[in-house]
Amino acid sequence: MRIDPAASLVGHVAVPGDKSISHRAVLLGAIAEGDTHVLGFGRAGDTQASIDAVRALGIEVDDLAEDELLVHGGELRSGAVDCANAGTLMRLLAGLLAGRPGRFELTGDESLSARPMERIGEPLRRMGARIETTDGHAPLVIEGAQLQAIDYELPVASAQVKSAVLLAGLTAKGETTVVEPVPTRDHTELMLEAAGVRVKRRPTSVTVEPAATLRLGEVDVPGDFSSAAPLLVAAALVPGSDLTVHGVGLNPRRTGLLDVLERMGVRVSIFNRRKSGREPVGDVQVQHGELSATTLEAGEVPLLVDELPLVALLAAHAHGETIVRGAAELRVKESDRIEAVTDLLRATGAHVKSREDGWAVTGVPTRLRGGRVDARGDHRIAMLGAVVGLASREGVEIEGAETVAISFPGFYDVLDSLVRR
Repeated sequence: MRIDPAASLVGHVAVPGDKSISHRAVLLGAIAEGDTHVLGFGRAGDTQASIDAVRALGIEVDDLAEDELLVHGGELRSGAVDCANAGTLMRLLAGLLAGRPGRFELTGDESLSARPMERIGEPLRRMGARIETTDGHAPLVIEGAQLQAIDYELPVASAQVKSAVLLAGLTAKGETTVVEPVPTRDHTELMLEAAGVRVKRRPTSVTVEPAATLRLGEVDVPGDFSSAAPLLVAAALVPGSDLTVHGVGLNPRRTGLLDVLERMGVRVSIFNRRKSGREPVGDVQVQHGELSATTLEAGEVPLLVDELPLVALLAAHAHGETIVRGAAELRVKESDRIEAVTDLLRATGAHVKSREDGWAVTGVPTRLRGGRVDARGDHRIAMLGAVVGLASREGVEIEGAETVAISFPGFYDVLDSLVRR
């Protein structure tokens, strides 16, 4: 895929439904009483894997429209599940199955099979789960067992590990508490509350009580902030741009990028704030601004972990040196995103040095040269390459551009609709 430079990005657009919430709607709908009607479902490679997973475990899911599902809750039966590239699915499903009768095998593609799974295996075993990893990775084998509640302190801030433990807590004896080093996204807690589970939330921890029944009824999924982010950053980088993304999720544990944009000098406005179920939603407008360097510390990382590659790109166009710390988690994503971002930005003319837990980027307030880049099988890196191309002098050719379908199948069409040349 070749992405040519843009003169500006102008217009109004919506993005697909939130991937994290879509996963959870399908998984919790599968164990809920009655039917769960999911509106605004973000259909992509990862979320389709969740539909296929619950179907493999005996649950009926009706596809009513591209973005609309009906999940018929029921009893999960033993089976093998291919989680494809979806780390969220594998980790959350493991927690959901640990206390339920049956034998389950969870597999994934080459990328998913390289990601660490002992981070869920260890706490689930402490609860009494019978779960085996393969040298700390997938495939996972789970045999349902009687679980005992625990208090678990996360060694690394991770919404996926937190969610796995909380979902196991639904079938455990006693109250299960997870303590976080810093707050992570809370979609699981919000949806459990909506389903009738007793959830106690404190500034640094969350507790769930076991639940005999759940009932969701309807889930209205807001637009995915992580899918909106490349569009917003492109508008921030390209002079003359004025872009509004409508109906996007504004959960404060997801929108750290907006804070970074503002302190770097971008004009950000939020209109029409409202609620979609328990999730905050609104319309976000971004207008190009002259960028200044900033520093990101570990406490901010969970609030924009998917957007950190885009922050490195912003930094490459800013006055001064930007430092990103505390982001070592990026090394165990779909790719080693610290090295992938470093290589991509250097190949297109940026001054960036990788660090063990982030980057040091010396900005040059002009367009990058452009060039040829490799997405490395990672949808976030492919999107980064596209934004680099729009803001470059010569354009960018992306090898592996099709990987955007993992989270945002129509990404290039949406970009094309906004670009003025």
